[in-house]
Amino acid sequence: MASKRSGHWMIIKETPYVLLHMRLALKYLDKMRCLRKRSAVSFLGVLVICLLFMNLYIEDGYVLEGDKQLIREAATHQLNSERYVHTFKDLSNFSGSINVSYRYLAGTPLPRKRYLTIGLSSVKRKKGNYLLETIKSIFEQSSYEELKEIAVVVQLADFDSSWCEGMVQDISQKFAHHIIAGRLIVIHVPEEYYPVLDGLKRNYNDPEDRVKFRSKQNVDYAFLLNFCANLSDYYVMLEDDVRCSKNFLTAVKKVITSREGSYWVTLEFSKLGYIGKLYHTHDLPRLAHFLLMFYQEMPCDWLLIHFRGLLAQKEVIRFKPSLFQHMGYYSSYKGAENKLKDDDFEEDSFDIPDNPPANLHTNMNVFENYEASKAYSSIDEYFWGKAPSTGDFFVIVFEKPIKISKIKVVTGTEDRQNDILHHGALEVGEKIVGSKKGRQCTTYLRLGEFKNGNFEMTDVEHKVLFDINCMRILVTKSQKEWLIIRSISIWTSQAPNQ
Repeated sequence: MASKRSGHWMIIKETPYVLLHMRLALKYLDKMRCLRKRSAVSFLGVLVICLLFMNLYIEDGYVLEGDKQLIREAATHQLNSERYVHTFKDLSNFSGSINVSYRYLAGTPLPRKRYLTIGLSSVKRKKGNYLLETIKSIFEQSSYEELKEIAVVVQLADFDSSWCEGMVQDISQKFAHHIIAGRLIVIHVPEEYYPVLDGLKRNYNDPEDRVKFRSKQNVDYAFLLNFCANLSDYYVMLEDDVRCSKNFLTAVKKVITSREGSYWVTLEFSKLGYIGKLYHTHDLPRLAHFLLMFYQEMPCDWLLIHFRGLLAQKEVIRFKPSLFQHMGYYSSYKGAENKLKDDDFEEDSFDIPDNPPANLHTNMNVFENYEASKAYSSIDEYFWGKAPSTGDFFVIVFEKPIKISKIKVVTGTEDRQNDILHHGALEVGEKIVGSKKGRQCTTYLRLGEFKNGNFEMTDVEHKVLFDINCMRILVTKSQKEWLIIRSISIWTSQAPNQ
């Protein structure tokens, strides 16, 4: 088996050994289909891992004896095995760039490395065009200092040369100063570098034109990721019909700083599709190869989930409020209506809270693993306790005394709108006593009452004259409903370590 252009794609020789194991893998997958207790997700996971290892280990017809056993095991075990995840990390070795040529339609190679690259891929739409508005939003929502740290790469991925020429002209006229400043580049990959896009597998009963559309989109993104691999430290993926939150770069930097020392593959700043997905640029070559390897298997956002899982990030790490909002009304696929909106998006005066280091505890009856600490995280998770009684409390004890400028507490969720704090107050305290595990404040000052399950106050440092050691949510009347504390956000008027 060889691709259409063996100069650009991996060649796999059909040795008897390879054919034998392909047949064995297919036989096993057929058996998996018959097992009622196996979900479609499990089957899909097995298929992905089988294809992945066939590509990783079978190259130029040469297979090491030790690798043969690994391929056999991969075909007969589940995707969630930890050692397969580590094997992928250790042996995929997709560090090299894809052999493809790029045409610069506007702009020139960046003179220096930036902090963040923003990648957009765009094609001609039958209805509407939002690319210019998206580029405008990126630049308008960034300060002068932020603009120094970003690069925007727009890939015009349509094969219609007249459309590309028209878009380049519009972009060059509207954003000439950004092109001259070296922060905006427009590129194109000639059609000859694309793999076969006709006669592809009809997965999920998708019509042929839908399969072609999503498969080409995977290749588009693979080429874009490949180009952006060395331009910056981090990369965020957007669509071409997106509106940005103000000062989104500052918010992203704050999140990245807060995650120092922890392992992550993908940080998400929107709940929609592949909007606002952040990566280390050193992972981009591997992700680009991954998208190319499975370009006809499934949509891009599904592949991104598999990629994250294969690199051992099991849980979604999503931050709220969202930094990016889908604004397009018509899809790039056939001009179909697409009204998806991210209800966690906030555009104006967005700022991620500081939430300085602290210990959290409560005397409420906690439901399952929805422990107190989850209310203090900026990730999409929360605290959930059974019906609280008068006098129950939820306490945050800070590691160091702090000055607070703003406090915001949100209870309940969209799904459980009645699991709010119906009657409660928020207090701040000083003078800590007790051991490290049982520390608490001796004196509290009440700042105010919860209204409709929420509490928000600004200029706290002007109302509280002492350095704050603790913050307490106090239940002032028993309720039969359970309590969800969705988020606790604290902004400090000085850095916590000062």
